[in-house]
Amino acid sequence: MRSGISFVALVLLTVSATPVCASGLDDKTFDQQSIDALAAKASQAAPRDQCFLYAQLLHEMTEVSLRQYSAGDAEKATGMLKQIQSLAHKIHLTMAENDKRLKDSEILLRHTAFRLSEMLHNSNYEDRQLVAETLAQVNEAQNETMMQVFRK
Repeated sequence: MRSGISFVALVLLTVSATPVCASGLDDKTFDQQSIDALAAKASQAAPRDQCFLYAQLLHEMTEVSLRQYSAGDAEKATGMLKQIQSLAHKIHLTMAENDKRLKDSEILLRHTAFRLSEMLHNSNYEDRQLVAETLAQVNEAQNETMMQVFRK
């Protein structure tokens, strides 16, 4: 009898805690103002903090680009993808051995690459080359960040 009550309590706890755990990186909505604010913060941050801030910025820009593309504004989405490419290169240039939150940066970049691969599968033929190039640059930044995590 006692084990039945504890089992029911465990099930109720699991069911009630699931929505809290299910919130993910895609739940937030980003706009151009938050991107501009984060870009300013990242450019003025200490070198140790820049990798994570740039990864966060790259993630936000990807989400905005996905929203723009799904809304039918392919021109703005491609402009944002070109900015993402230059930002991925900037992550490569600013990475150092003493960076803070490298694992968080790697997780954000992995999720961003996943979202870009979704965009690649859903994009038009004309846009696929740009999305594929952007995905390749983000994957390169993610791989480099992961290698830096393992070096520590």
